[in-house]
Amino acid sequence: MTSSQTKYRLGLLSLVVSIALVAIKFYAYRLTRSQAVLTDALESIINVATSGFALYSLYLAGLPKDENHPYGHGKVENLSLGFEGGLIFMAGAFILYSATKSFIHPHPVGRPDWGVLLLASTAVVNLGVGLLLVRTGKRLNSVALVGDGQHLYIDALTSIVSSAALVLVAATGVVRFDSGAALLLGGFILVNGWRMVRRSVSGLMDETDTAVVTEVIAELQAQRRAPWIDVHNLRVQRYGANLHIDCHMQMPYYFTLEEVHSQLFDIEELIRARFAVEVEMFVHADPCTFAACSLCLMAECPVRLHAFQHEVEWNLQNAVKNERHRLP
Repeated sequence: MTSSQTKYRLGLLSLVVSIALVAIKFYAYRLTRSQAVLTDALESIINVATSGFALYSLYLAGLPKDENHPYGHGKVENLSLGFEGGLIFMAGAFILYSATKSFIHPHPVGRPDWGVLLLASTAVVNLGVGLLLVRTGKRLNSVALVGDGQHLYIDALTSIVSSAALVLVAATGVVRFDSGAALLLGGFILVNGWRMVRRSVSGLMDETDTAVVTEVIAELQAQRRAPWIDVHNLRVQRYGANLHIDCHMQMPYYFTLEEVHSQLFDIEELIRARFAVEVEMFVHADPCTFAACSLCLMAECPVRLHAFQHEVEWNLQNAVKNERHRLP
């Protein structure tokens, strides 16, 4: 089974589970008329909508590149995450509004025993499915699956808090525990929705993924060869699970085109081997200048004008800059 098929099947599982659990939660609300249970049920409606959109985005992300999408369709996963976060944010705002009214004008809660039983069962299912989605999403570098799984975590947490509120109401008779829990959950949902939107915008705007860039630079440094005099202007873009990497590599100016091509091919292959996803890499070869002699490792260079002094170690601070390195 391909990674695209795996992601699509897990997305379908998330959708089916979300539909089943939202029905259970609204039945629990019918029995209890609890504000906390209603909060949980409303948040689960968002699960259904977002799981459906995530499923569609996983289908699109798995499509091959075409003339209209030369870098593939992976960016739609970031759009899915933003859509999910936006709906969660709006749900959190509505829940806060509704819970505030209920806190000011509390109403009795009925059948808390059945409410606790039903919500606890949904929490167990959500935790299990959410854990599966997050683990697989991280392994396959799918932001849509990870986002969907984290949303199920949130849903499980709301169910646990709602159950605890029902237990407190039953034990103490204080009805405001119910609306107080709903207020707490509304604020929590609001914050998490905003965080998901923020991550979505970061991906769509190609914000630097520091961890991936650092990993690429570290691999180049670890596998460094003498003809690779200097690397700069290194950039990494993520398209769904796949990576697009480009950089400038300074090489001896007297190398033939065939020699340069061989070195560039080796660079691309070692980076592709480092990551478990599809990597598209473009390396622009720059001819060296005599200013690079002092940091060049070519021991048998026939045109060296200056003695080698020391190697410039590539790191996150210097490899991403659009300028050649030189010693002071």
